[in-house]
Amino acid sequence: MMNGLLMFVFDILKVPSVLVGLMALIGLVAQKKPVTDVVKGTIKTILGFLVLSGGAGVLTGSLDPLGQMFEQAFHIQGIIPNNEAIVSIALGEYGAMTAYIMAFGMIFNIFIARFTRLKYIFLTGHHTLYMACMIAIILRVADFDGVQLVLVGSIILGLIMALFPAMAQRHMRRITGNDDIAFGHFGTLGYVLSGFVGEAVGKGSKSTEDMNLPKNLSFLRDSSISISLTMMVIYLMLAVLSGREFVETNLSNGDNYLVYAIIQAITFAAGVFIILSGVRLILGEIIPAFKGFSEKMVPSAKPALDCPVVFPYAPNAVLVGFLFSFLGGIVGLLVLGQLNMVLILPGVIPHFFCGATAGVFGNATGGRRGSMLGAFANGLLITFLPVMLLPVLGSLGFANTTFSDADFGLVGIVLGNMARFMDKNMITIVAVAVLVILVALNYMMPKKKMPEADAAK
Repeated sequence: MMNGLLMFVFDILKVPSVLVGLMALIGLVAQKKPVTDVVKGTIKTILGFLVLSGGAGVLTGSLDPLGQMFEQAFHIQGIIPNNEAIVSIALGEYGAMTAYIMAFGMIFNIFIARFTRLKYIFLTGHHTLYMACMIAIILRVADFDGVQLVLVGSIILGLIMALFPAMAQRHMRRITGNDDIAFGHFGTLGYVLSGFVGEAVGKGSKSTEDMNLPKNLSFLRDSSISISLTMMVIYLMLAVLSGREFVETNLSNGDNYLVYAIIQAITFAAGVFIILSGVRLILGEIIPAFKGFSEKMVPSAKPALDCPVVFPYAPNAVLVGFLFSFLGGIVGLLVLGQLNMVLILPGVIPHFFCGATAGVFGNATGGRRGSMLGAFANGLLITFLPVMLLPVLGSLGFANTTFSDADFGLVGIVLGNMARFMDKNMITIVAVAVLVILVALNYMMPKKKMPEADAAK
């Protein structure tokens, strides 16, 4: 009975649309909104996330064949980092522990937002699931079990869910022009790196969104058109390099390989368009609803949302970021080959979502130059961090697979080495001590007013 209830809660929490819809519902009820407004706001929030997920599905479906064509064209074999792959393997053995850590980790996240200065509620359910799974694996191998495993794992997860959005918030204010939303996606290390690179190299560089085009090329100002045409060139090039026979036999079900490449390129642009529409719908509903939630339960808290939340602020940077992050992945691959290390193949999907986001962060701080070089730096980071994480995962019984996004690499390396050099009681003391210190600092230090926007700079 208890396990059945746990899995029911687990299934709710891991679905972003339901989780965020629940937050919107609580917020609207807390504001004593009329029933009609509560129903409308809740459904539109869930609808927005479903539209976003649908767009991500369309986009992922078009990126899969691109990755296959790349591997075929260049005859490269290695490991493609993939969060979903390693988590799906691990959940068979660590599913119950993951569920407990995820559920109680979210409670600790709310506690931390309420009683510390880290006022962020992490709402990206699938990334919470992945991080909970990785923490469960590492702690279990470190001889944690029972209540101690769940308690320590939940505290660590709650801290991570609050700390990483805090790291990104200065850049989020630059991107959005306000302090209403936060960033909740475990590639934060790469995005913050991109923002710093943009600040270092981007002085005087114009935004990716400021294109001075001749009148007869003004149609390229439409991001859907420019993305379609750019991706068409890339898809056609890889289709030709991978060969007609490969594409028509393995990917297109016999359809002409060039026509297939063109359709996939436009499908990619359609996926981006759907994602942007979903984000706009979400932002219109979740911000006012969440303010009601935060006023009643967690004063001044901000919703930390998935990476596509920044895409509408710089659609051109989305494409620039993807391309330059992928380029960084290729350069990183070549370096690994020269060093005779494990080859990390540039996965098209992580390089799109993480690279696109890095492009937006880099653009906000350093314009076009920041977007290009910041995303390139992100591409290098998500190539080398998985290599450094491999020994940790290998010792846990997960050889030849690794997580793709930067924060998993950092947390996995730190926590894995803690498990290696410290006993479980020492790790427990460290986790509890960090939590206690954060709470104490909130009450001991004078409160500073948060700036509304750095974006005006």
